[in-house]
Amino acid sequence: MTFPAITAFYAALLALLFVGLSGWVVAGRLSSDVLHGDGGDAELQKRIRCQGNFAEYVPFALLLIALLEASGGSLALVRGLLVVLLLARLLHPVGMLAPKNAPRQFACRGGGIIATFGVTAVAALALLVRTA
Repeated sequence: MTFPAITAFYAALLALLFVGLSGWVVAGRLSSDVLHGDGGDAELQKRIRCQGNFAEYVPFALLLIALLEASGGSLALVRGLLVVLLLARLLHPVGMLAPKNAPRQFACRGGGIIATFGVTAVAALALLVRTA
């Protein structure tokens, strides 16, 4: 097993994105004067869900990709999965802020989560093939 250096690099980029999303939530809380929850503020709720969605999906996807890389999986596949994951997580908040039923909402939010699901599924299947 080797150190998953490619995954570590993208994990660092994704961590910075998470810090940015977290700061965005804090700024929303300050401007809305809300210490806990969303205070009924729809904009703050969207920010919280962008951050929460990231926290729910990204660590597991990164874990699977890191295991794939560490087990000697294809570096092209690993890098491809990580690039798609990073792009997906950048697109998702853009779509969350789009007006309801707007094309941008479907393309960015929908595309971001579908791409995240796809990355997770492909990483899991590739890891199963490598370890079976």
